[in-house]
Amino acid sequence: MASRGFLQAAVLLLAVQLLCVGAADADQETGTVIPAESRPCVDCHAFEFMQRALQDLKKTAFNLDARTETLVLRAERRALCDCMPTNSLR
Repeated sequence: MASRGFLQAAVLLLAVQLLCVGAADADQETGTVIPAESRPCVDCHAFEFMQRALQDLKKTAFNLDARTETLVLRAERRALCDCMPTNSLR
């Protein structure tokens, strides 16, 4: 019983593949063909995307670093001001 279902699924999959290959061939005949040299490859797109993502991460890290430094300086100033008596500031 299970092998019969497997056989039917395999035949159905083969039929779908044949239909897709036929449709792809028909599309290529009617459309214009772009030479492979002028088409950017998928790896190139992925590389460019990763470069942009890395630049964004660097900017974010720099902004977070600058913000952290500012907050640390504020906290140190507050701690210093809290420790000093008010009459010593005069």
